[in-house]
Amino acid sequence: MHLRAVTTVVAHDGPLIAFADPAHPLVALRRGDGIVGIGEVWRGEFRGASRFADAAHTWRALADAAEVADPVHRAGSGLVAFGSFAFADDSGAASVLVVPETIVGRRDGVAWVTRISVTGTGEQSADAKHELGADHLPAETPIGERPRATLAAATLSRDDFVSTVGRAVERIRAGDVEKVVIARDATASIPADADRRAIVTELAEAYPDTLAFAVDGLIGASPETLVSVHAREASARVLAGSTARGADAAEDAAAATQLATSQKDLDEHEFAVQSVLRALRPHVTAVTASEAPFTLKLPNLWHLATDVELELAEDSSGLDLVAALHPTAAVAGSPTDAALALIAELEPFDRGRYAGPVGWIDQDGDGEWVIALRCARIDDDGMLVAHAGAGIVIDSDPVAELAETRMKFRPIADALR
Repeated sequence: MHLRAVTTVVAHDGPLIAFADPAHPLVALRRGDGIVGIGEVWRGEFRGASRFADAAHTWRALADAAEVADPVHRAGSGLVAFGSFAFADDSGAASVLVVPETIVGRRDGVAWVTRISVTGTGEQSADAKHELGADHLPAETPIGERPRATLAAATLSRDDFVSTVGRAVERIRAGDVEKVVIARDATASIPADADRRAIVTELAEAYPDTLAFAVDGLIGASPETLVSVHAREASARVLAGSTARGADAAEDAAAATQLATSQKDLDEHEFAVQSVLRALRPHVTAVTASEAPFTLKLPNLWHLATDVELELAEDSSGLDLVAALHPTAAVAGSPTDAALALIAELEPFDRGRYAGPVGWIDQDGDGEWVIALRCARIDDDGMLVAHAGAGIVIDSDPVAELAETRMKFRPIADALR
């Protein structure tokens, strides 16, 4: 398949999400800037242990054959695919790359429209249809009313989760793993014709420093950047270890201090950082990380965070780094293989694309990928499934870990209230 992508500067300073399809939004926004896709000109689905390698190979071939006219040269301009990948190798959920027919984007005060079409088909291409108005914006539609629903425990009840965490701690004490992330699921039902953009908008406004995303029915606002790549330079932020915000300023400061000095959380964080560094070294020429984690404040909790800066090797792309990084210790555990085996044994459900990479990639291999957290999958019939997990180490308290999952469900739960 040969694609043609033509990017043109436009004048627009309003909300980009108004351009998205209410039923099938394609969105990657942070503080109002980013990209929104409309329609679908190409779609790739990938499964199994080779899903990342297959996607990277397919995308390289597609991008190499494409004709791209991009005078804008901003992150997200030119030929772009939105992507979302399953957490587990044996997941029943397909991993996807989606190239939209139209992209509306904005960075640093510059807005653009990209029209993407298939060439050589003998049909009138999308950019030919819009040739006279290639610099015109597509139609906006008002955001509909936000659907209301209540999350309810699904496969694992609260008691079941506490019991499962207890079994995980036993396995850690037996030396099977050092850390394992155990998740639980929750469900709700919204009207099938509800405007999914309203949920994305609520998440984006409540959590402005996260990447608000919507890709193939997966909607969320993730605080954890897996990797961001631009002009062969990459950055990643590792989050592991968390605690609830305080009720007032004094309690909040005390909570942050307690997190920063908690050996349990520091150990959990160090596992995650070392996992990331080990995974990245074969794909970069230089890597640096802050010496000690810092406390990152989100509306509902504090996280321990470490920033990592990288210089990519010439033959590496954003998807190669995604493949190397997934799954991090922050969403799986350590050692990785043992943690994944224990997750498969203890969690009685398929995580699907929860805790998998979600983001976008352009024709040069640049892009932004986050871990699909604080998110929910919404099926065409309105069934919504959310997940939240907790990092379990040797001194974890199962009841406290249950409370942590409640905190992590809050973004989706609040968006539906």
